[in-house]
Amino acid sequence: MKKIISIIVCLAVISITVTGCQSIFSQQYDIKEINNKVIEGNTQFAFDIFKQLNNEDEDKSVFISPLSISTALSMTYQGAGGNTKDEMAKALNYKDIDLQVINDAYKNHLIYLNQVDNKVELKINNSIWMKEGKDINEDFLSVNKEIFNAYVEALDFSNDEAAEKINNWIDDATNGKISKMINSPIPPQVIMYLINAIYFKGEWAEEFDEKNTFNGEFYAGDGSSQNVKMMNKKDEVEYGQGTDFKAVRLPYGNGKTAMYCVLPQDGTNINDFIENMDLQKWNEIKDSIQKRDDVILQIPRFKLEYGVKNLNESLIALGMNDAFDVNADFSGITDGVHISRVLHKAVIEVNEQGTEAAGVTVVEITESAQIEDPLEFIADKPFLFMIEENETETILFMGKLYNIQE
Repeated sequence: MKKIISIIVCLAVISITVTGCQSIFSQQYDIKEINNKVIEGNTQFAFDIFKQLNNEDEDKSVFISPLSISTALSMTYQGAGGNTKDEMAKALNYKDIDLQVINDAYKNHLIYLNQVDNKVELKINNSIWMKEGKDINEDFLSVNKEIFNAYVEALDFSNDEAAEKINNWIDDATNGKISKMINSPIPPQVIMYLINAIYFKGEWAEEFDEKNTFNGEFYAGDGSSQNVKMMNKKDEVEYGQGTDFKAVRLPYGNGKTAMYCVLPQDGTNINDFIENMDLQKWNEIKDSIQKRDDVILQIPRFKLEYGVKNLNESLIALGMNDAFDVNADFSGITDGVHISRVLHKAVIEVNEQGTEAAGVTVVEITESAQIEDPLEFIADKPFLFMIEENETETILFMGKLYNIQE
């Protein structure tokens, strides 16, 4: 199975807390049940949704957790029927994949990811918050509890404390990195929130020495020069290159997760490069990477905060139209409802020690009513980056660093 080049890190928090995160660390997984077609579908979705958002924000940095988005939508997919289900399957790249195969893959994959590396903190949390008194299909709730380990709670949405409780869950699930996604008062037509939260914290397998960090320049996408702290080393590095790119792989912890950074060749616009990215290109980039001696590696320290971003238009552009229509078929949840909004936010900080990132996706359900020279990787201009779990080739996070001083 080939891997994908996107820094989409869907970190899900699964731990025991007062807000309802449930431990699955003791559960066993069967890696053979993590279906390759499902992983490849998620990877292609990562590129698809990233391209759509990049088209909207060509002159900005972009950072998402594609895994978070696909997980939250896959939870919602459990209740879809008819053409609504068909369109969601197409957008999520689940076409011709049986629902049971998808569910078996997710159940084992989420357990696996939460146990992937004892030197990396990767937590994935799912929850469903229902409007008190609404008749929700018990089969829908049961499958989300079983497959996605979702915490389920009914709340009085008319109470101002309802939004606060949901936001507290998000804050806890992301270790305080994302604290607010739901505003109060909750609109009266909203009956449900389906939420995925991912948190990631990993130290580099080989840290950068802070003594080698220097004041450098980053040339933003608009051509401006920005003063940055540039991390610096000359060492053995996993490095690759092709006709139109240079790339490095920077492992975390025991090496089971890593950040990939990809620089387009000089003269190539970062947005044009992203537009041409697909699974085949990602595999080409990863296949080019091997350990090389005496690579000069320079990467800026940076922090990014992206969102809260409304994903509706991007998902509609991928063919998911019916889900947002008042005539959507979510009869597997309850009659007469549709998706009103899909919201996403992601944050990341990269420094000499490692990386901390988090992503949250909220699906809001509403009642329908209406070599001679030393090799170099000097990231002093816009570049693409992603965090991937290597064994299953799952892209956890994906980003474009376009402008550091935003």
